[in-house]
Amino acid sequence: MTYYIAPRFLHKLSVHITKNFLDLPGVRVPLILGIHGHKGEGKSFQCELVFDLMGVEPIHVSAGELESPDAGDPARMIRLRYREAADYIRTHGKMAVLMINDLDAGAGRVDGATQYTVNTQLINATLMNIADNPTNVQLPGSYDSEPLPRIPVIVTGNDFGTLYAPLVRDGRMDKFYWQPNREDKIGIVSGIFEPDGISKAEIEELVDRFAKQSVDFFGALRSQIYDEQILSFIQKVGFNRVGSQVVNSKEKPTFHKPDFDLSHLIAQGELMVKEQRQLEEMRLASRYNRALHESQAPRVEASIPAPTVTPTPAPKSSNVYTHQPVHKTENHQHSNGNGTATNISEDLLGQLRSILSQGYSIGLEHVDARRFRTGSWASCATVQTQDEKEVIAALEACLSEHNNEYVRLFGIDPGAKRRVLETIIQRPEH
Repeated sequence: MTYYIAPRFLHKLSVHITKNFLDLPGVRVPLILGIHGHKGEGKSFQCELVFDLMGVEPIHVSAGELESPDAGDPARMIRLRYREAADYIRTHGKMAVLMINDLDAGAGRVDGATQYTVNTQLINATLMNIADNPTNVQLPGSYDSEPLPRIPVIVTGNDFGTLYAPLVRDGRMDKFYWQPNREDKIGIVSGIFEPDGISKAEIEELVDRFAKQSVDFFGALRSQIYDEQILSFIQKVGFNRVGSQVVNSKEKPTFHKPDFDLSHLIAQGELMVKEQRQLEEMRLASRYNRALHESQAPRVEASIPAPTVTPTPAPKSSNVYTHQPVHKTENHQHSNGNGTATNISEDLLGQLRSILSQGYSIGLEHVDARRFRTGSWASCATVQTQDEKEVIAALEACLSEHNNEYVRLFGIDPGAKRRVLETIIQRPEH
């Protein structure tokens, strides 16, 4: 299979690699080439095609290797891989590069919630040091006086604006924004479907039909065309026998060439686009987080009138909390107003009645002290009924079952499907 290499990509990458192996008098050559752009446009794959064409050996580093529980390990690993590339040049007499994929995912600050660790600082400092002293890259605890060959560094990512600014400055990093144009996409997609006998006119129509899609979309589309045959194979051998047919089997299943008719490709592509839109429209995580923030806002307390009952002063061993200062559920029984005795304090009963009177359901969650720090709450009960007796029974059962854990009470608006109250009513005794 012959894959297409975009001319702009080939020219930029080949010039950067070659220039770093030349001795140009009085010219400061950036060691790092940063290739950035939208997701799924084939940045890493185009790099691999260029490496194969030029006979360059890439030494890879992934974003997942740029963090460690041990401070300094990722920075040392980068230096080690750089020296590994240098050893390859010495022993094989061929060009080598250090390739770091998705650098912004491993060392960038995406938003204010991104944790900035010691390793992140050391990674930035290490890359800057290598860019400034490419022939003198030492490992901690050792010193090698022999200069290293200069190793070009190629990094890919989506948004280099998240990286440490001194690292991406001119002189250290040469930037290349990659966004394939129509001709590039037609060439790349033609390479993807080359074994399938699709004409250039059909390729152009397919690309124009899904003009807003990334290059990876068309590779995924070709893969999905095989789904019908694979499902037919699964149904034929039986769901319970698939493993024996595809793992360590002497006879692997074979599949005939599927239907790559243009209309079929477009139909499957539209299904993929529909799934994309569904994902974009749902945004469940944002919806859940928004509901949580709304429930924690001060206006929530104003929407539920505070009970007029004066809270009972708390003993030192108290473990039940409400909006009022800490107090303990009384050992003597109270009446819930319906003739049923309960161990729930009067002010907590007042809050329950206030929530129920507005038509809200009651939810309860619990968490131990260790998971409390990470906010990993587990559901204790969700009481859909408005019957006060059942609500009190569920609350007492939750408090009793998890008597040495945090317990949180919240109201649920069934119409808007969001929380209208959230308060910790019990904390473990210390």
